[in-house]
Amino acid sequence: MTVGQADPAWIEELGRRVEGCVPDWAPCGRVREVRPLTGGTSSLTFLVELDGVPAADSTVVLKVAPPGLAPVRNRDVLRQARLQKALNDAGRPIAPDVLFSDPGAPPAVPPFMAMNLVAGECLEPLLLPAAKRPATARVRSRYLAAARRLAELHRIPLADLGLQDEPVAALAEEIDRWTKAFRTLPEGLRGNFETAAEALHDTMPQALAPVVNHGDYRLGNVLCEGDDLTAIIDWEIWSVGDPRVDIAWLTYFTDDAGHPAAEPGPSAGTPTAQEVVEEYQEALGEALPDLDWFRALTRYKEASLTGLLVKRAHKDGRVLSGAMARMEPALPRLVDEALELVGR
Repeated sequence: MTVGQADPAWIEELGRRVEGCVPDWAPCGRVREVRPLTGGTSSLTFLVELDGVPAADSTVVLKVAPPGLAPVRNRDVLRQARLQKALNDAGRPIAPDVLFSDPGAPPAVPPFMAMNLVAGECLEPLLLPAAKRPATARVRSRYLAAARRLAELHRIPLADLGLQDEPVAALAEEIDRWTKAFRTLPEGLRGNFETAAEALHDTMPQALAPVVNHGDYRLGNVLCEGDDLTAIIDWEIWSVGDPRVDIAWLTYFTDDAGHPAAEPGPSAGTPTAQEVVEEYQEALGEALPDLDWFRALTRYKEASLTGLLVKRAHKDGRVLSGAMARMEPALPRLVDEALELVGR
């Protein structure tokens, strides 16, 4: 089910469930309306309009696991809620706060969480036509702000968030995860992935102390007002692991990184990848070694992940366009770039 496919009767029932939870947060709150909000594919997103609460709290964001599916991995909205609440409880309000949640009775009755509505626009400049992008000076400012905010996230001790016992995502496991996905792809989408996987394993650097990683950190997953960030959103695949995974992913969406999904035309105005790294390192207070290896891992992951999306689109009979159409023929090349970055 997507938001657009949600049955009105199902939404009405969802509203009744929300109404039962609201008093735990706002004793006089009542649900006036639940309406779909366009969002990602791993969960359903709605806006809930409330009466009986202060005007600033009258609209909240509801994320619901897809009904009929086990709420695991990127569908585990309560795991997302746990992290966002931990950040806010620790005095680090870099994500929307969690107001209330409900475990449901999955898979038939999915869990949900409600968050405060944070002001801001969510745009990935590199993937937008020039006419729809913010001014280049604003893009640059937002990008550097995103680098500083990522360093802020990575500086938070895991113990401050109650995550000191969270399993650490090992780099070898990350390689193997995307290698497993490559093996499910049609031959034309794979490229020289087995050689790349071996090279990544052979050249894998020593891991740094683990931090909270967002997992898909880029401007398209933050909210911005003016030149600054108001919140980091879409925490579906957060994990605890090496901080270089996040910063390498962020730099791949700069003008000079050569992302094949980039919209043709003039540059978006981002800083260079090196400038982003330098801004991050200055805010973090230390330099990070072996970033080329993580740039290689980024390309390997992007090729595998996009390959899964392309395969699904072909299976559904959908015609690819825009960024996805540009990505499909580039996937083997991304694997080759990964090999070049590790010197193979």
